This record gives sequence, C-alpha cells and structure tokens, in this order.
Amino acid sequence: MPNWHELDVKDVLAQLQTISDGLTEKEAAYRLEKIGPNELKEESKINPLMMFLGGFKDFLVIILIAATIFSALVGEILDATAILFVVILNSIFSFLQEYKAEKSMEALKKLASSDSTVIRDGKKLRVPSKTLVPGDIVVLEQGDKIPADVRLIDVVDFKVDESAITGESVAVKKTTTPAKTTTLAEMKCMAFMGTVVAYGRATGVVARTGMETEMGKIAHVVQTAGEEDTPLQKALDKFGKSLGVLIIGICIVVIMAGLLRGGNLIDTIIMGIALAIAAIPEGLPAVVTVTLAIGMRHMAKKNAIMRKLHAVETLGSVSIICSDKTGTLTKNEMTIRKIWFNDKTIDVMGSGYEPAGDFLMDGVKVDKNDQLSLLLRAGSLCTNSQLRRDGEWMIVGDPTEGAINVAAEKFGLKKEDIEKENQRKGEIPFTSERKMMSTVNKYESGYILCVKGAPEIVLEKCTKFQFGSKTVDLTAEMRQKIIDKDTEMAGNALRMLAIAYKQTDVKATEDDLIFIGLVGMIDPPRPEVARDVKVCMDAGMRVVMITGDNKSTAMAIARDIGMTVDTALTGEDLNKMNDEQFDAVVESVGIYARVNPDHKARIVDALKKKGHIIAMTGDGINDAPALKKADIGIAMGIKGTDVAKEASDMVLADDNFSTIVEAIRDGRNVFDNIKNFIIYLLSSNVAEVMVVFAAIIIGFTNEAGSFIVPFTAIQLLWINIVTDGLPAVALGTDSPVGDIMKRKPRDPNEKILSRPMLTHILMTGLVITAIVTIQFAYYLPDATKAMTVAFTSIAVLELVNIFKIRYEGGQSPFNNRKLLYIVAASVAVQMIPVYVPFLWPIFGTTSLNLVDIGLIVAGCMAFAVYGLIRIAVLRKIKAGKAKS
Repeated sequence: MPNWHELDVKDVLAQLQTISDGLTEKEAAYRLEKIGPNELKEESKINPLMMFLGGFKDFLVIILIAATIFSALVGEILDATAILFVVILNSIFSFLQEYKAEKSMEALKKLASSDSTVIRDGKKLRVPSKTLVPGDIVVLEQGDKIPADVRLIDVVDFKVDESAITGESVAVKKTTTPAKTTTLAEMKCMAFMGTVVAYGRATGVVARTGMETEMGKIAHVVQTAGEEDTPLQKALDKFGKSLGVLIIGICIVVIMAGLLRGGNLIDTIIMGIALAIAAIPEGLPAVVTVTLAIGMRHMAKKNAIMRKLHAVETLGSVSIICSDKTGTLTKNEMTIRKIWFNDKTIDVMGSGYEPAGDFLMDGVKVDKNDQLSLLLRAGSLCTNSQLRRDGEWMIVGDPTEGAINVAAEKFGLKKEDIEKENQRKGEIPFTSERKMMSTVNKYESGYILCVKGAPEIVLEKCTKFQFGSKTVDLTAEMRQKIIDKDTEMAGNALRMLAIAYKQTDVKATEDDLIFIGLVGMIDPPRPEVARDVKVCMDAGMRVVMITGDNKSTAMAIARDIGMTVDTALTGEDLNKMNDEQFDAVVESVGIYARVNPDHKARIVDALKKKGHIIAMTGDGINDAPALKKADIGIAMGIKGTDVAKEASDMVLADDNFSTIVEAIRDGRNVFDNIKNFIIYLLSSNVAEVMVVFAAIIIGFTNEAGSFIVPFTAIQLLWINIVTDGLPAVALGTDSPVGDIMKRKPRDPNEKILSRPMLTHILMTGLVITAIVTIQFAYYLPDATKAMTVAFTSIAVLELVNIFKIRYEGGQSPFNNRKLLYIVAASVAVQMIPVYVPFLWPIFGTTSLNLVDIGLIVAGCMAFAVYGLIRIAVLRKIKAGKAKS
C-alpha cells in the first residue's frame, strides 16, 4: 500500500482512481462490496458454550464428575443425581457472572462517526461512515470526527486534535504538503480515523478504511494481546490442584482403612466418595465469582467501572500507581493565577472557567489599568478558543487559550466584542517547533500584531517593552529580570506564557516586538489528592506522575500533593537510555515529564520486571498497548477514547485519582472477604471430613452392630448447599475494616493458604469435630436419631463459624444485616429434612425434640466460647508484637 503522506495530491487522486468531484454512486457501491464496510472488526467473539464448558475444567469439579460417574455405575442413582445437580448449578452460576462481566468490541465500532459529508457525482451528501470507501472525497468541518484515514487535498486554517492517537495535547495545524516521515505526528497532510477537527475546514480523499487505518492497527493489537491470569486466578488454580491431590490421598487412606476393617468394597468406595464430597468446596468458584461481582457493583457506585471480574481482586496487590497528571491528579481547568508586568504582580481570583474573580495588586482590587487591559486584549486576540456556557462554563478549543479568554472576560473584555473591534486579517499558527502564535488584527487606522508563546522564545523577538503608556528599550538588565521572574513563577507550578505586540502593516513579521508581560496559569491539583497520596504511602504504594508538561511544573505539582520524588525523567532522557540503564533507575523515578504515550509501555515493562503490580492510567488510542500490559489498565471515562476503555481493566467515570484509591481499598476488601470465606468453607469442609474420619477410626456401630458413619452422601451435599452457598456469598458484602489501608500491598505470589490460615482452619475443624462426634456417640445405637443430630448440629455450627471468622477479622459480629437474614433462612432450610416426614427416607433423618435441639444449642455455645478465647489470645499476641 502506498505511503499516501509522501505523494502529492495529483498522484494520490490518480492512484485512488478518483477526482475532486468524487466517485460515482455506482463506483462507490462496487468498491464497498469489494473492500467491505469502513468499521473495526472483532478478531474473535465470545463463545457462550465454550465459556460454560470452561467451568468444568477446574480440577475439583473434575473430581466431583468422576464421583458422579462412579456412583451411577454402582447403582447409587440418587447420590449421582445430587452430585451432578450441584456441579451444574455452580457452573451455570459462574458462567452467568462471567458472561455479564465480558465486553464486546461494540465500543470500538462506535469510534467512527455515524455519518459523514461526502462528495459523490459532484454533489455533497450525508452518508453512513461505514459506507465510505478509498477514493471517496470527504468534507471535514470543526467538531467532526474523522471517519477514516484521509489524505488532505484542500485546507483552510485546518487544525485537528490528534491527542487520541498521537498523545499530542495541542491541536495540529494541517497542510496539503507531502512529508517523508514515519512519525504519525509529522504527517501533516493526513487526518486519522477517530481524531477530531478542532478548527477550520478541509477536503480530503479517503485513503484507508476499517482495519487498514491507524486506529484499526491499534485495535488489532489490543484484540490479539494475550490476557494474563490475575494473582487470585493463579493462586486458586494452584490451591485447587493441591487440594484435589490431598482429597484423593485422604479417600485412598479411608478406603484402605475401611477394607482393613472388613468393609464391603463398594460400600467402602461409596464412603470414600462421600468423604470427597465433604472435602471439596464445590461452591468456591461460584462464591469467588459472586464476591468479585459484588465488589464490581460496589466500585461502580463510586465511579470505578470494572470491566474484568478478576481485576477487582488484583487491585489489592497494586504496589505502584502510574497516573496521568492533567485531569486525574489535577482539575483539568487551566486558570490564570498570576500576571506580571513592570515589576508588578497581579493575583487573579476565581476558579475554573467561570468568568468571575477580582484582580488584586498587593491585596488591593484593580479595576482599571491600561497595561493590564492591553495585555489581556492582545492575549485574547491571539486565541482560537471559545468560552461558552451550556449549563456550566466550558472551553471549546485549547484550554491554555481558554484561560486567557476567561481572564480577559473577568476584566470586562469579551472576546466577541474585542474581535468585532479588531477583525483578524491573518494568522501565523503555533507549532511545537516555533512555540509561539501570532495574529494580525485591524487596529485603529492600521494593524496590530499580537503574539503569545513560550517566554524564552517571545523574549528573543522583543526589542522594547511596555512601561505604562510608553514603550522603552528592552535593556539587558530588564531582559534578565523577565527571565528570572519566569523561572520563579514556573517553579511555583505555573505554566508561563509571554504576551507581546507591535503596530504594523497587514504583512507583519515576528520581530522588533514590544514585550507586555507574563501570565502564569495552573491546572490546580484536586483538593483531595494530597490526602489520597498520603493514603497510598501509608498503604505501601508509590504514586508515579506521568505528564506531557515540563519537569519544573510537574515537580511543583508533586510537591503540592505531597509526593516523594527522588528522580524525575523527561521523554528525552528516556530516549537516551538503553533498557539496562533504565531498569537500574526505574524504581526511584517519581515523575516522567514531556513523555509520549508510547513511553508508558516501556515504563510498565521495566516496573513489572522488578516484580511490581502496576496500575496505569491512559486516555488516548495509543495508550491502549500500555493499558493492556499493565496489571490494571485504567481508562478515563470523560476524556478517554473508546479504544483506551476497551483495552482497560477499569474505567474512571469521573477521571479522578481518588476513585483509583477507593477502588484499591475495595479491591483489598474483596480479597479480605474472599480469604474469610475460604477459611469458612475449608474449616467447615475439614470438619465434615474429620467427623467421618473419626467415626471410621473409632468404629461406631448401629443397633444391628453394623459399622456406620455420621453422614450420608446426600446429607453432605445438602449441608454444603445450605452452608456453602448464600452464607458464603453474604461474607462478600462485608465493608472494609479500619486498618485496611495501613497494610502493605498483598504479595501476588503468596499462597492462598498462609500458615496462620491453615492453623485456623485445622483448629476450627478439630473443635467442630469433637462437638459433633460427642453428640453422635451420645445417641448411639439409635443410628437415625444420632445421624439427624450430627447432620443438624454440624450445619448450625458452620453457620455460627461465620460470625467467629468475621469477629476475628475485625468486623462487628452482627453489623451485616444481609448475612443475619441469610443465616436465619439457612437454619430454617436445614430444618426441612428434619421436620418434613416424606423426606426422611431420602435423607435418613427423623424429627428432633426440644432436648435434642437443646443439645445442639449447647454445642454451639461451647464453640462460641472457644472462638472468644482464641480471639482474645490472638489480640493479646498482636498487641505484644506492636508494643515490642
């Protein structure tokens, strides 16, 4: 495919076989059928069936399926049906949650504008953008979204906001002149799909459509990039396999023990299967999914939209937050704060874009000042932005120019009135190379050249300066004073512009200018950011600022918000470093200034090599690769492109850094809740295994002298449905405990079961085993009554266990109403097989009297006492460690 930006207009039209009057409708239809629609395509779609079947790959589920098959083969159809029902129920539950959490590529498809103005058969038409084909002539005006990659053939003061694809914050002045370059930002004769016309108008020929566009190439990279498992996914997978091997081992030991006691082979194997059912936390995958979904919904209420379910938990492991400055750490409201001229400083009051606020000199309000009026008038004439009110005040165009217009209007100088008095006759546009902009305007009987730009550049063009109503020569002493003042104000986080002018003719040149003064503007930090940065530091996380601003401004903002910065690098510094040099310093860098979006991916790679879990923010199309690489890619919901959102794990609905911190708090809480119900599920299941194992070792018998265990397979399945489902899910609704942001980030490599957790699980299991085994033995040889008591007691004890676990984790035992209601309902459900006679033959149960219930309650009280003693001992140990 030709490099369209290198060809002149005549050659481009010839190669695309088109003319300035456009294609014919017939030819456009032919090309559309041949090439296909101008839209971004999905590389692969979610297959619901494959997603559902994926739920059966879990090692623990495979064990249960094997148990189902064996039970069916030996004639235990009821047991087999019950086991299969639970497996399928859990798989459906997990599938529904995952399917709802997934996003399609619809957002990417919407990036192309819905309609475009095209010339066909010599006439202007509005057509759906997806019907555009190479060779179509399109007309582009201010506010239009570019519908394809377009080679410009005619421009009038045409500027394009390309921040979405190049990261350049300043609108780019476009030309029709060919350019031999490989850099998108330098292809001034091209307009790219997904960018926006900021100013002027143009005509262009469609050169590339759909997936062949620059945006299409990025979309392809985003779609084909592999997804890494989160720390929780890795830990749960490893844990499931280890637990499965352990369960198989226990079953083999039990079967061998049963056979050594002279048991029947089939009965003994069925007993082993029952033990496997007791041991496997079959509800774990579903409960993890639901807890993550609960966390996702909770975060959404706080403006953090999680796009990927397991990313909710990953937030709790984040150790470094790489955040954009503008709009995230700051308000994204460029505001003039200081104006300097004649060695006098004016403080400008007010906030945001509302044109209200006083001008103060030494604390005294300034109502009239000819030089201040001249400065603001010249500055406003040299802008292309507009101040508008649509419910709230807003800037249309460049925010820096907008700040000048707001300040002028505060002083009573409306841009519309100024431009009527001083009609524009010409413009020398701003470029990144020139770093200044000039306009020629009608003035009295002649013309005036108004100039704004970087102080060091403008000052080089000045030979005089304005002193009140006079102009005097710009001496070396005064020049140095201006330079010193510029340096001083920039060091206070102000972005500096110099304003100059001269009276001239219509063919003005940018020399022999008269310096008027300096304006210092700031995009102020969000008021809550300093607090949030401290919260991050207390939580063991580093905040790294990434900005396109200069280093001094970035460092001043960093000081204001309390960031600790050891090293600051610019994009130029990064370009000079090889990977080894950068890897050596990356952990000490707190600020990256004047960087391009493509530097972000390099920063992520370097930090991940050091073992960090990275949260990275971004808003542009070419931020997508970095967002994809980061452990948590965070897209901006307000100013972010849809491609950035699609590549991200999380979208900030308010573009606010505080929302990231709140999401991390919730992410940590989600893992706390997951950890609590893992303790709950495993301690409950361990207790069930231990009770069965103890019965085998002791050798309990019924009235006929036959060997028995306290539970049947169906009873164990019922217990797990009653206690492992909704009660475990209710644990996922617990709020964060007070010290959650005082801890270090969770090590993503730590095992899902730490030694303290394992000790907790085993001790809890032993205590429950002792209580249930004693109760079971008390009722023998009445096997039916003994099994009913054991069956009911262990279910109730497991529910009581929930409150013990929560209290030990720092929660008030009874502050979760949902949990209280669910536990009460679970107790009621547990009573169904006990008090519904037609279920007795199925479950092997009978009714219990008040004495029986009293014995069960006594067991629960004994367990509660154990829990209180354990918690008191642990807190005493913790206090002792803190004191030492």
